[in-house]
Amino acid sequence: MDRLDQLESQSIFIFREAFNRIENIAMLWSLGKDSNVMIWLARKAFFGHVPFPVMHVDTEKKFPEMYEFRDRYAAEWNLNFIRELCPPLDTIDETLPPAARSAARKTEGLKLAIKKHGFNALFAGIRRDEEATRAKERVFSPRGLTGQWDFKDQPPEFWDQFKTDFPPGTHIRIHPLLHWTEVDIWLYTQREQIPTIPLYFAKDGKRYRSLGDKDITSPVASTATTVEEIIEELRTTRISERSGRAMDHESEDAFERLRADGYL
Repeated sequence: MDRLDQLESQSIFIFREAFNRIENIAMLWSLGKDSNVMIWLARKAFFGHVPFPVMHVDTEKKFPEMYEFRDRYAAEWNLNFIRELCPPLDTIDETLPPAARSAARKTEGLKLAIKKHGFNALFAGIRRDEEATRAKERVFSPRGLTGQWDFKDQPPEFWDQFKTDFPPGTHIRIHPLLHWTEVDIWLYTQREQIPTIPLYFAKDGKRYRSLGDKDITSPVASTATTVEEIIEELRTTRISERSGRAMDHESEDAFERLRADGYL
């Protein structure tokens, strides 16, 4: 097996293990490249059908191309799609820096959605190589009832042995892509011919590497107009994947505060 086969096999195992052992589970769909790969893997794991809800916690500030993609593929992939809205900005912690405060709307929206639907666990498409705080994650990550995360109190996961029996009242985040890298995501997208939002491809010398809200996300300089060119660019670039995210340039602890409070 090559690396992509190994990653695919591991992710499919994680999906099946979680679905078999945890009741009332759903998947978060951010509409970006990682969560689209995650949906693709889930469809493979369950023979073309995603057997749990797929939820978009909507800030109503995404790019038009992202909403077009969501509406098209929610139908084409026959997803049990749920859209939940985020609360207004004036209800969010005023001590957070501006971009982090805007992003925190999604945390609060997610908490409300978990409470509304009673989800015991959520699949999320984060990767360890994205950001230092995410490197501390586990595949099966226990949380408080409303999603609070204590990175100092996480179960060990050796040799793909995952803890799935948690005490009642534990909310669980499951990360099927945790061991993938950004290059892996694009290599797999290329191999599987997974549909891609056009914002990832360069236009007028710029493209988006990471997609968030349009008011706090910026493109990076690039000439990559195909998946093949993106892969080649990533093999040599020293620019961070999240360099276009305003939140990542604010105070050092802002992101960790958000993650501890339940942010993706």
